[in-house]
Amino acid sequence: MLPLLAVAGLAVYLGAMLTEGCVMVPHWRALSPQEFLAWYAANDRRLIRFFGPLTVTSALLAVAAAVVAVRQRGPARGPAVLAALLVVVAVVMFPLFFQGVNAAFAAGSISVEDVPAVLARWAFWHWVRTVLAAIALGAALLASRRTVL
Repeated sequence: MLPLLAVAGLAVYLGAMLTEGCVMVPHWRALSPQEFLAWYAANDRRLIRFFGPLTVTSALLAVAAAVVAVRQRGPARGPAVLAALLVVVAVVMFPLFFQGVNAAFAAGSISVEDVPAVLARWAFWHWVRTVLAAIALGAALLASRRTVL
């Protein structure tokens, strides 16, 4: 059951990341820098309350599935460990880059002239995380399949 829960958690996480990248980021980029900073300040807490638990839950499920797969020494352990490692890298990227930039967006401490460049860099790193999440989901699916077979 745990491998399937890891797949479900990673699928929801990836879906949220794709929605953010395909819907929210283009909307943010269409706003003027002042409008974007105002929007972000008004919605920062909502984003954290949504993405925080979703990210942590998907990572915990993937790590738990990997631990069980390693202990069982079955054919699922390689892809399960890969899925866990990739989602952990995606999670670690948050404090390394996103936390500070998000706080600066929310506080409006980025100059209006710098917003487009910083938002472009933010979008790039978001897509890196999204690709990591997609590969993690693929690995978790493979691990789940190997667990069932």
